[in-house]
Amino acid sequence: MADYCRRCGQDAGRAAQLEGACPDCQGKTIHFDQIARAGLYAHSLQHMIVAFKNGKTELDKILGFLADAALQGGGFRDEIEFFIPVPLHWSRRLARGYNQSHILINKLKNPTVKISTDLVRIRRTKTQPRMASPAARARNVAGAFAVRDRHNFTGRTICLVDDIKTTGATLNECAKTLKNAGAAKVFALVLAVAGQKM
Repeated sequence: MADYCRRCGQDAGRAAQLEGACPDCQGKTIHFDQIARAGLYAHSLQHMIVAFKNGKTELDKILGFLADAALQGGGFRDEIEFFIPVPLHWSRRLARGYNQSHILINKLKNPTVKISTDLVRIRRTKTQPRMASPAARARNVAGAFAVRDRHNFTGRTICLVDDIKTTGATLNECAKTLKNAGAAKVFALVLAVAGQKM
């Protein structure tokens, strides 16, 4: 497995990182504390993730295995109190029939960690792949998430789970929302990181 930046998930050797940040993410505001990933969004992994999102839920075993391997090697497994799937808007969840991130969580081997669905998407956003720039993606998801009333994340350590991180706008907005709700730390676990400069 290639070395990658634990701040943004891009491939980066340790010698290329300064104070835990690679050249690609230095100077950027990142609200999650650390990220673990199974690989890059390319080749076979990309094809499997696309199929998984489009009804091939039988891929949950292999993708769940990869996500769990990333979690085990991520360095924050034992700190996590809650897994939270990055939420879909209710209309998109209804159309697809499932949240692929929630399916992945059920394959993770960390039995003492609770699953919470108290982070919700309160606004239907445009599909992120249609957004041309990182700034447009950030604007698209700004204010799109909220924590359910009467749920208290104060002082808690959370791991967000998603299938792909592209610019990080969605994970960033989710982490920001959770920290505004009192979370002490928010980690991220993804199957793949896109946008690697090959």
